[in-house]
Amino acid sequence: MQKKYLEAGKIVNTHGIRGEVKIQPWADGPEFFRGLSRLFIDGKAVKIISCRTHKGCLIISLDGIFSIDDAIKLKNKVVFIDRDDVSLPDGSYFLQDVIGLRAVDDETGDVLGTVEEILPTPANDVFVIKGSREILVPAVGEFIKLVDTENGIVKIKLIEGM
Repeated sequence: MQKKYLEAGKIVNTHGIRGEVKIQPWADGPEFFRGLSRLFIDGKAVKIISCRTHKGCLIISLDGIFSIDDAIKLKNKVVFIDRDDVSLPDGSYFLQDVIGLRAVDDETGDVLGTVEEILPTPANDVFVIKGSREILVPAVGEFIKLVDTENGIVKIKLIEGM
């Protein structure tokens, strides 16, 4: 079952004295947030007043947060988005929707296990599949042949040594 609210980043610091916060985005890039009008913090919707990118992070001004004293209270909080507030291009998916999917060998159809975790690396993400053994699979088209969140499967092309 897909979650309605998805973890989208973490408030890592304040920015300036007017209540802006610095968010480390957990998305393909900070540009993903440009079209959003709200975030959810502690289960409450908060309107985004302004949003800009700075060194791979987001500098966001939120409604009701007008001073550094207000902003510091939000430090280390995880921010969420409502999945209904965004639309993904065809063939794209939320990483959180992949965790828990059944991984199958693309050639044989054998069940390899379950996607338990996704590790971010500088080159690409890595799917951690746990079954009778643990398999680390780079999340690139050469190895990930299909991600079908609706049917709950990921098809993997294995190579020698995996």
